[in-house]
Amino acid sequence: MNQGFVYLVGAGPGDPKLLTIKGAECIAKADVLVYDRLASRRLLKHAKDECELIYVGKSPERHTLRQEEINKVLVKKAKEGKIVTRLKGGDPFVFGRGGEEAEALKEVGLPYEVVPGVTSAVAVPAYAGIPVTHRDLTSSFAVITGHEDPTKNETAIAWHDLAAAHGTLVFLMGMENLNLIAEKLIQNGKNPETPVGIIQWGTRPEQRTLVGELHNISTLVKEQGFSSPAIIIVGEVVSLRENLKWFEHKPLFGQRVIVTRARHQASALSQAIEDLGGEPWEFPAIEIVEPSDPKPLAKALADLKRFEWLVFTSVNGVEAFFTELMRRGKDIRDLAGVEIVAIGPATKAALEQRSLRVAFMPDEYRAEKIIEGLASRILPGQSVLLARAEEARDVLPESLKALGADVWDVPVYKTVLGQSNREELLALLTEGKVNVITFTSSSTVRNFVQLLEGKLSLLEGVKLFSIGPITSETARQLGLEVHREAERYTIEGLVEALVKGVKE
Repeated sequence: MNQGFVYLVGAGPGDPKLLTIKGAECIAKADVLVYDRLASRRLLKHAKDECELIYVGKSPERHTLRQEEINKVLVKKAKEGKIVTRLKGGDPFVFGRGGEEAEALKEVGLPYEVVPGVTSAVAVPAYAGIPVTHRDLTSSFAVITGHEDPTKNETAIAWHDLAAAHGTLVFLMGMENLNLIAEKLIQNGKNPETPVGIIQWGTRPEQRTLVGELHNISTLVKEQGFSSPAIIIVGEVVSLRENLKWFEHKPLFGQRVIVTRARHQASALSQAIEDLGGEPWEFPAIEIVEPSDPKPLAKALADLKRFEWLVFTSVNGVEAFFTELMRRGKDIRDLAGVEIVAIGPATKAALEQRSLRVAFMPDEYRAEKIIEGLASRILPGQSVLLARAEEARDVLPESLKALGADVWDVPVYKTVLGQSNREELLALLTEGKVNVITFTSSSTVRNFVQLLEGKLSLLEGVKLFSIGPITSETARQLGLEVHREAERYTIEGLVEALVKGVKE
C-alpha cells in the first residue's frame, strides 16, 4: 500500500475567497477532507466527487471531537495510503492546534505539509474597518488566546505586560472569558476607556461589530446578544472603524443568495453578487441536456437552405445548436442568406461571438415582443426555424404560424432537474440562513420547487427575485411570491433588482 500524505491547510476566516490558491489545490487532490465548523462549507465544492468528507466540528447531534480523536483520524486515513487534507479555520498554526496534529503525524513517521491560511486575527478586523496597526496609533500587535481562564493560578498570559503595552491586543476564542479579560487588563493598569471591538462571524454575511470600552464592553455584549465565534480587539485602532468600515457599505452586505442557474452559467451571476458584498450559493435547479428526440434537429440541419429565418430564444439554444452543427461537419457558412433573430442581448452576444450578424432583437426580451417585431418582416410562406428548449411555451410557434410562416419548432436542448445538494439546501433554509433566491427562467422555478419537496413554508422570510414576467408568472402559478422582478430581463437587470430590493 502506498504511504499517505497529510496537508494541514488554513481555510481562512470565513470568506471562501480568502482561501489560498495552494489551499484550494490541496482540497482538490484530497481523498479525505477533514474540516471543522469555522471552515466555510462552500470550500467543499473544490473537492472531487469521490472525496470522503469528515466533519469534526460541533453540530446539534454531537460535540466537537477531542483533539486526540482528530489526530487519530488523520493518522488512520493517511496510513490507509490516502491523501488527507485537514481544513482548519484561519491559520493552522495560530491557535489552530496544527502543531499538535503535525507532532502526531511526525511521531508515526507520516509525511505532511503545512499550508498557511489568512488568520482571523488580521482579516476579521480588516473586514470591520479596523487595521491592527496604524502609523499614528500603534506599530505593534499581539494575538492572545482568550480560551485560557484568566483566573487560574498559573496563567501563561503576561497580563501586566499586555496592559502596559501600547500595541493592539487581539484575543481569539475569548467570548466566554470577555468579562475576566477586561477586568485583568484594567487591574493591570489598562485605561478603562480603551476602545474595544467585538466582531462576530467576521468576513461572512452574518458579520456584526460592536464597539465599546473596556469598562462597559461586557454589558454591551449581553445587551446586544453577541456570542462566539467572535474576536476581541483592544486598542486605539478600534476608533478608526467608523471612518474606515467598508464591508457593511456594500449594497448586498449581509445577503446570502441562492443562485439556481445551470452550473455552467452560474458564475457570472455569482461573481456579480460577490462583488456587491453578498454571498452566493449555487444550487443549480436545472441541467442542460440533449433533447429527447434528436431527429428533428438532425433533419433541420440537413436542410438549412430551406430556411429564411432562424430564431434563438436563449444562449443555451445557441450553444446547443452550434455544437450539433459542428458535430455534423457544418459551420456558419451553411447559414448564408438566413436572417437571424435573438431574444435578448446575451443571446445576441453569443451569436456575434460566432461572427454572425443578428437581424432583429426585440426591445423587450420575451416571445410576444419577437412576434410584434417580426409581424411586418416575415412573409407568408417563409420558413422559420426555432432553435429552443424542448419545454418552451407554444406562444411563439403558434403566433408565427398565424403570420403564415412555415414553422419548424425544433428542440435543441431540454432542461432537467439539476444535480444540487438537496440536503444542504434544505438545511440552509431550515436554519434560516438564506436571505434571497434568484430565478432566471421558468425551468429554474419549477425545478427548485421540486428540490424543496413541497416544503414551501421554508421560503417564509426569503425574498424571491425573478429575471422577467414569464418567470414571475410561473412562480405565482406554483404558489410563490416574487419580491421584485428585473426591469431588464437580463442577468445585469436581475442584479439591479437585487440591489434595489434586498433592503425593502
